[in-house]
Amino acid sequence: MGSAMAKTLGGQSFGRRAVLGGMGLALLSACVGGGGGASAPAQSWRAVPNPGFDAWVAAFRDRAAGRGIAPGVLDQAFRHAGFLPGVVERDRNQTEFTRTVEDYLSIAASDERVSLGRQMMGRYGSVLAAVEGHYGVDRHIVAAVWGLESFFGTRRGDVPVISALATLAYDGRRGEFFESQLVAALKILQAGDIAPDRMLGSWAGAMGHTQFIPTSYLAYAVDFTGDGRRDIWSDDPSDALASTAAYLSRSGWVRGEPWLIEVLLPAGFNMGLAGRGKGRSTADWAAMGVRAAAGGSLPGGTASVLAPAGAGGPGFMVFRNFNVILRYNNAENYALGVGHLADRLAGGGALRGSFPPDATGMSKADRQELQRRLTAAGYDTGGTDGVIGAKTRAAIEAFQRARGLAVTGEPSLALLALLR
Repeated sequence: MGSAMAKTLGGQSFGRRAVLGGMGLALLSACVGGGGGASAPAQSWRAVPNPGFDAWVAAFRDRAAGRGIAPGVLDQAFRHAGFLPGVVERDRNQTEFTRTVEDYLSIAASDERVSLGRQMMGRYGSVLAAVEGHYGVDRHIVAAVWGLESFFGTRRGDVPVISALATLAYDGRRGEFFESQLVAALKILQAGDIAPDRMLGSWAGAMGHTQFIPTSYLAYAVDFTGDGRRDIWSDDPSDALASTAAYLSRSGWVRGEPWLIEVLLPAGFNMGLAGRGKGRSTADWAAMGVRAAAGGSLPGGTASVLAPAGAGGPGFMVFRNFNVILRYNNAENYALGVGHLADRLAGGGALRGSFPPDATGMSKADRQELQRRLTAAGYDTGGTDGVIGAKTRAAIEAFQRARGLAVTGEPSLALLALLR
C-alpha cells in the first residue's frame, strides 16, 4: 500500500497492517485507474517548520538512545527529516467508504493488473521459482501480494519514512504505535540495509514492493540476493518477494495445498453453514451438493465455504492457506483478492459465478456498458471495469450537465437507456 490510501478494509490486529488501519482497497483503486478511480494525484511531501515537532524529536532522541539507537544514526536520520502536515491530514481524513465484494475483486484482478502481473512473472520467473523452492509458498500467491500492494512495484510510495513516522508519533493519535515503528525504522538504518534518503514508502510508513511496516521488516525481511542488505526498496524485487514468502511461510503456509477455489452452491443451501471458522471435510461439503465451479472433484482436506454476496453470488471454498493470507492483511476481501488474482496469474479465467445487481439495479455488464457508451460519447471513464469510481462519476456528471439533466454523478438504468 505505497501510494494514496483510505481506510477501507479494517484489519485490527497489530500485525503488519495495523499501522495502515486496513487501507488496502483504496490503493487498489489508485493502482488500477479505470472506472474504479484514477491514480491519486501527486502530492508534495515537503517538511514545514514546527517548533513542537522539533521539541518532540529532541525528547525522542533520548528515548531512542535508550533503545539502542546510536547517536550517529539519529543524526543522519533526522538531518533532513521534518514535520509533514500532509501526513497528518491523510491520517485524520481517511475516507470511509465500502466497496462491494464484486468491485473489490474486479479491481484486484482487473485486466490491467493481470496483464502486467503475467509480464512481471515472466520477467522475474527465475526469482519467483527460487523463492517458491526455498520457502514453499506458491509463486502466484507471492506475485499476487506484490500486485495488490504496489501494482507490481510501480507504486512503492514516495514519502520519507522517518519524517512520516516521526510526524505521526508526534501527532499522537496513535503515538505509541508509530513511535515503535519509528524506532524499528531507525534500527533498519543502523543495520545498514538502506540509507535515509532511500527509505521511502507510504504516508503511514509501509515500505517497498510488498509494503512492510518497519517492525515486520525486522521480523521477516531476508537478504535473498546475498549482498548483505535486505533491500525491499530496490528496483530489483528479489528481496521483497522473498521477504513476503518468508512472512507467509512463518505464518503457517503449507506447501502444495490450495488457498481457495470457486464453488457452486446447491439450491436451498443453508447459508448458516457458510463463514470462516465453519470448516468441515470437503467430502462433507460435496455430500451437501457443493461443487467445484470449474468442474472436477473437490480437493481433499478441511475447508470453509464463503458466500460473501449471499446465496445469489459466487461461492468460495477456502483452506488453511487462505487463513495464512489473512495473517498478511486481516481482511476477508483482501485474501479473496489475493487468491483470485493468483489464480488469474496462473492462467485461470474470470469468476464463473455472477453477482446480483447492485443497489441501482445494474449488473456488472450494465455498468461496463455504461462506461463504454460514456467513453464513446467523449466522456472518459478511465476504463470499463464496471467499477463506479471517481472518473466514472465525473464522466456521468459531465454528460448530465451537457444534456441539461440533474447533475448527480450516479449511474442508473435510465441513464444507460438514454446513452443507448
